[in-house]
Amino acid sequence: MNLGIGILAGALGALVGLGGGVVMVPMLTGWLGFSQHRAQGTSLLSLMFTGLAGGAAYGANQSVDWTAACLLALPALLTAWAGARFCNRLPERSLRRLFSAFLVAIAALMLLKPLLHPVTEAASVGFKAGVLAATGLITGFLSGLLGIGGGAVMIAAMVLILGYGQHPVQGSALVAMVPVAAVGAWCYRGFGRFDAGVLKGLVPGVLLGAAGGTQLAHLFPDAGLRILFAAVLAGTGLRGLRANAGEASCQASGGRPE
Repeated sequence: MNLGIGILAGALGALVGLGGGVVMVPMLTGWLGFSQHRAQGTSLLSLMFTGLAGGAAYGANQSVDWTAACLLALPALLTAWAGARFCNRLPERSLRRLFSAFLVAIAALMLLKPLLHPVTEAASVGFKAGVLAATGLITGFLSGLLGIGGGAVMIAAMVLILGYGQHPVQGSALVAMVPVAAVGAWCYRGFGRFDAGVLKGLVPGVLLGAAGGTQLAHLFPDAGLRILFAAVLAGTGLRGLRANAGEASCQASGGRPE
């Protein structure tokens, strides 16, 4: 089971540049019965390997902007610990609801991309660097808070604001998430919010899946990848919100406190 989760998360993550956290966390909670906090900490540990494998494959295909990756990663390191600390204080249900709503919001942004006009032509080098650094700060906090690599935020900013193509954005995001996931995982480890035992199956699966997903990504056009990216996020997020609402309704009818 752990190997299968790793393969699916690694393949889907590398295919659409997510890193796999948004796929792995729901599978760990739904299939293995992990709490949301524990699933997120475990996800961050495995995301380091997804980023390494996927980033290397994208780099071999000349699909990584190394300058952009550094500008994203360095600021994110400053805020990842804060997100992890805040996550540790949130109740389980609140964290699940926040995680699901985040996925739906990013999916909506990606679907709106054709209606938005990137500012690439009028943007200076300084403006682009500023956008990337600001994105990194936001990404780091959300990565620590939600147990994801932050690829969703990086891709949205680089595609919608700066007009990058989907393939180089995905490669850059995978590279940038490696140090960010490492910092977040270290924080979760300090809180006891991870399960190192499942990594024996997850990590080999993630490496295999990421290698395959990266190769498949270059067979699809940008528009197809964007739609696939949005579909994965929206489907996962909506399922989480429905499940959370159903649980709240059951508890309310039974008179039990949240």
